Amino acid sequence: MIVALAGGVGGAKLAHGLYHTLAREPERLAVVVNTGDDFDLYGLHISPDADTVLYTLAGIANPETGWGIAGDSFAALEMLRRYGDDAWFRVGDRDLATHLRRTELLRAGRRPTEVLAALVAALGVRARLLPMADEPVATVVTTPDGELAFQDYFVRRGHRDPVSGVRFAGIERARPTAEARAALAAAEAVIFCPSNPIVSIGPILAVPGMRALVRAAPGPRVAVSPIVAGRALKGPADAMLAALGHESSAYAVAALYRDLLDGMVIDRQDAEQAARIEALGMRVLVTDTIMRDEEERRRLAADVLHFAGELRPARQSMEPPT
Repeated sequence: MIVALAGGVGGAKLAHGLYHTLAREPERLAVVVNTGDDFDLYGLHISPDADTVLYTLAGIANPETGWGIAGDSFAALEMLRRYGDDAWFRVGDRDLATHLRRTELLRAGRRPTEVLAALVAALGVRARLLPMADEPVATVVTTPDGELAFQDYFVRRGHRDPVSGVRFAGIERARPTAEARAALAAAEAVIFCPSNPIVSIGPILAVPGMRALVRAAPGPRVAVSPIVAGRALKGPADAMLAALGHESSAYAVAALYRDLLDGMVIDRQDAEQAARIEALGMRVLVTDTIMRDEEERRRLAADVLHFAGELRPARQSMEPPT
């Protein structure tokens, strides 16, 4: 079992590369997805990160944005605007069907893990997609205008507000699901995808008990930096890191994960940071981490899995005898 921790477009891209690299056994891939940015809109429950990963693995994601569905129409949104709604969250008509079905199943009493599994099966995806928890968790961002729900900050306001703090409302009641526990207990490798370490991977690791499960995973733990040459490839990760007192660098990401990692993957543009990162107590792989197309996703996934394979003997030698 290969377990990936993911959220957002960057995470979905590497998950897609892993999925195709494991094409002969796609069931070996389990993706634990961030649900801290879930929210309700028009009476529907929306899971943006889970849906981005789902659509990407299903091969229907919009290639221009990385989120939403390719070729989708927006007739419902246009009608909402005629009724006076500002329709700030861009939901396509086919995307709307996902939210309708998810909400219907949740109201029927199904667990979020079961609901996501049903959506995954319906779209023919053979990997497992697992919410980080079945309990609701909401990422809240502190700005000069006060606290903002994550989607208000990220989408409605275009993540332009300076950030002075992040919290995860409800996290104290959340727990890793039985499915996530089982996947991590059987993990040949745990891959931290190149997702925002604060608001994508951060909520996953904040679930009580999750960090201990990652530490106890039998396979090596490897992260891919979402920061290249001091900049986030997509989204506000660089600005968030700086605003919260960190460097905007691959080193800063490694430092955030330092108690969890055996290896760190950084871009060639950041090769000079390798020694600093290794001083944190982990191995470093320097390679090309920018994924412009499917071929580059698969190539990076293969690099990451090969690196994890090199780390496996050292990881296994650290395990206590049974």
